[in-house]
Amino acid sequence: MPGKLYVVGTPIGNLEDITYRAVRILSEVDFICAEDTRVTVKLLNHFDIKKPLLSYHEHSASHVSENIISRLQSGESCAVVTDAGMPCISDPGENLVRMCRDLDIPVEAVPGPTAMATAAAVCGIPASRFAFEGFLSVTKKQRFEHLKSVSKDTHTLIFYEAPHKLRSTLEDMLKYFGDRRISICRELTKIHEEVMRTTLSQAIEYYEQNAPRGEYVLVVEGMSAEELKDEYSVEEAADIARKLIEGGAKMSDACKEAARITGVRKNDIYTAVM
Repeated sequence: MPGKLYVVGTPIGNLEDITYRAVRILSEVDFICAEDTRVTVKLLNHFDIKKPLLSYHEHSASHVSENIISRLQSGESCAVVTDAGMPCISDPGENLVRMCRDLDIPVEAVPGPTAMATAAAVCGIPASRFAFEGFLSVTKKQRFEHLKSVSKDTHTLIFYEAPHKLRSTLEDMLKYFGDRRISICRELTKIHEEVMRTTLSQAIEYYEQNAPRGEYVLVVEGMSAEELKDEYSVEEAADIARKLIEGGAKMSDACKEAARITGVRKNDIYTAVM
């Protein structure tokens, strides 16, 4: 029988946020895969956990993955963790999970804190519907394409950002999103936790005077229905509905979805499609 891969969430800052179950699993597995063993060993030492650590990150060679899989197939159990938060989301661990699923190796989640959900809860911007966009690329072309692709989304957008890139990211967001509201969450759960709700232009002005420090989660409001109406014509909305219908959607459902995407009234789309 193969062993099991445990996907274990760890604190994003405050060590008191670890769960009893996470401590137990980390104490019981045969070995632990960590994004940065230097970070994880501090966590393990705090809870007096002594387990072999294996470095597993985006630059790991394929033979590292093969070694992990081989050990799991031989019956060993493994916990995969990231530096902070829930692993395997915008994280190299997702490849390991996929490989295990492909090979029918059991995978079990041991949930823990996530910075994106924590930020959504305390940001003060409606987040009943949000999209997690992770880190923007350091490559300008990919970065701009990413921002452009989500610029018309009506749901809240959540990004991670490092301090040395924060200013340029805010400037790029202002260019592609306009002057929207943003909640800037810094050092969540840590001693210097700070949540600042402002606008993109005001945030740029603030960080011209104050050097960014710590890790950031940026929560940006989506495009409003009023803005969308100025972006899409009735005919463009009708084209979206027609494509949905060609894909098998019912006309009423297609028009409703096109209305949600574009902000154009459903009845106007329905009339245009007929």
